[in-house]
Amino acid sequence: MAQTTERLRRYLDDELGECRNEDVERRLDELSTLEAALGTAQVNAELDVLSALSNETRYTLVRVLVAAQEELCVCELNAVVDVTESGLSHALSKLLDAGLVSGRKDGRWKKYRATNRAVALITVLEGSVTDE
Repeated sequence: MAQTTERLRRYLDDELGECRNEDVERRLDELSTLEAALGTAQVNAELDVLSALSNETRYTLVRVLVAAQEELCVCELNAVVDVTESGLSHALSKLLDAGLVSGRKDGRWKKYRATNRAVALITVLEGSVTDE
């Protein structure tokens, strides 16, 4: 922590022209408040969503469901990704847990749809990629 504090002191000295102990303490308090405002539960929930999207199969499933704008049967999703039925089931379960898809039983078929959260995330990700 001493190294971090010293580096912060140098930064504040640069920004303020001079830096006192009170300046460092005030800034550390401000940063601590920002960190506390995030909340561990919120951070963990967001990391669960990002973790769910960090796998190619799961990401492809979400992209397909968002693009479809309708429910798709597991058999349709299986035709899109090259995984076993067990792998597909596991991927969909992880996406369900993260709140990125919803599923329902329709007779003997299981159907999935992208949630609003998934649509929002995919929209943001599409807008973040630039052609270079």
